[in-house]
Order: sequence, then C-alpha cells, then structure tokens
Amino acid sequence: MLRILDLIEDSAGPVSTDAMLEQLVFTRSTLYRYLKILTETGLITSLPDAGFTLGPRIAELDYKMRQRDPLLAASQSLMVELAQSEQGVALLCRRYRDRVLCIHQERGKVAFRSNYTRGLARPLFRGAASRIILAHLNAATINRLQAEFSQQFADCGLGATQPEVRATLSRIRRAGWDITEAQVTPGVMGVAAPLLDLRGDILGSLSLTIPVRERGEGEIRRLVERVRFCAAVVRTAIAQE
Repeated sequence: MLRILDLIEDSAGPVSTDAMLEQLVFTRSTLYRYLKILTETGLITSLPDAGFTLGPRIAELDYKMRQRDPLLAASQSLMVELAQSEQGVALLCRRYRDRVLCIHQERGKVAFRSNYTRGLARPLFRGAASRIILAHLNAATINRLQAEFSQQFADCGLGATQPEVRATLSRIRRAGWDITEAQVTPGVMGVAAPLLDLRGDILGSLSLTIPVRERGEGEIRRLVERVRFCAAVVRTAIAQE
C-alpha cells in the first residue's frame, strides 16, 4: 500500500489503475483490495475517468502535524523574531529519505520569495539548510549519495571525489554551521545550523535566508552566531519536553 502512495505522490496528476498495474506489478485483485483500504481511510481519492490522487486525510494529517510537532512548537516563535529582525526568511527543515523537507517557514519584510516552502523536498546536497544535515549523516550514507549524485556534489562545491566530500562535510560539521549563496533561490544566501537531539543525532536544521550583498566578516559572524543560538534554544526546549 505504501508503494501505491509513493506512486501517486510522485506523479504529476491522477494515476489510473492500469498505470498502477503496469508499474507496481500487483495482481488486479490485490491492487483493488489495497485501493479500497486506502480510499476508505481517506489517504487517496478517486476522480471519475481520471484516476487516483492523494486524499483529504493527507490535509488533516498536515494540520495535526502543525499543531503537535514538538520541533515546530519549539522553533516557531524564535523563527518569527529571527525573520523579522534580520529581514529574511527563517526555515525549519527535516530529513526525509534522501531529501530535506521544509516543515515551516516564517517571512520578514523581504522583497524576495523563498523557493523553499513548507512541504517542498530538496536534495541533501544543495543549500545550507540541506548541507548542514548532510554533514551529520553517517559515512556510508554520504558515500552512497556522492556516488549517485557525483556531478551535483561537485557543482555545489562539496567536492569531486569521496575523500574531498568527506573533508568538506567534516569541516562543516566541526564548524557547526554552513553558508551558501544562490544554491536554491537566486540572489539570496542561506545560513544554517543543525538541530540535534540529546544524543547528538541530527533532527533537522534551522536556517535564515537573506539577500546577497556586501557583508563584512563581523556581520557574517553575527548572523552565524544568532542562527546557532536559536538552534541551541530549540534543542534545550525539546529536551525539556
């Protein structure tokens, strides 16, 4: 049944039963049984003469996640203040499979529009909000991703070989922050810090997106320390849950 949801999620429009039978290689009776269960639970819905698409239960789950996610609850007020005072866009992201998913965004008074909105998944190797998470993954995962996306890793400045990638990510991890320019949205830069649990495992990232302009080393350091401070406050708040 999860394979059916994955297929519908990754499709540009409704998916017909014939397309599912061809791509999933289920028997027709098995497919119909799964479709009936998924439809009854509201996870998918059928459109006459079109096929199946994601159902209203997905919207309900998203609403409940907004209300109950402890990471979001610990971060939201900090993100509002950060975005408004620095005139930027604050992003809260989580790892999702081999991608990074934005789960919340707060906007200050900015002229640009971030391309990283809630529910949108991005690669692990592009943008500070993603790369700071990538830097905290285990070596086997990093090596696998680099082998699969070697050209993209090189294009994003992470390195052309696995030793170069490991060295770059090790530097980012030790620093405790990352900064990139125009890797996700043209004309802006991102400053990101990791969100870690009490064991030091990566939960996600907190980042600030601001316009690219001449900034002195002192201002860059101030922004980095502010984002890192906010991430530390979130970690403390989660630990007290």
